[in-house]
Amino acid sequence: MRIEGTGLEGVTIDLSRLNEIMDENGLVLAGQWDYERVTYDRKIEAKGEVYYLRVQGYSVEGDIGGRHAVVKLITPLLGKHYYPHGVEYGEGEDFPAGVLNTSKSLLKQVSEEIQKVQ
Repeated sequence: MRIEGTGLEGVTIDLSRLNEIMDENGLVLAGQWDYERVTYDRKIEAKGEVYYLRVQGYSVEGDIGGRHAVVKLITPLLGKHYYPHGVEYGEGEDFPAGVLNTSKSLLKQVSEEIQKVQ
């Protein structure tokens, strides 16, 4: 599910600062990057189910691998994990209100922190 209206869509920010903000908010980059794209995930567990909040971006300047890049963010996603198949981000998924509220709150916090450094 796409989470619209977060204030993150289209925002450009220096990669090193973005990494700090995401890390502070529990969104993990791990090995989910290539030379042009980054993906940050936050695992959310509720009622025995696992969900993932995902924030993605792509380089508009520089190289992600070189750690000197400017990243443009795209619309965040919320997905439900199905073992062993993976995460589904489709609009037909059912998300508990608590998971959706937690996700929106985290995204709002990230957006506010990014705005402070812009």
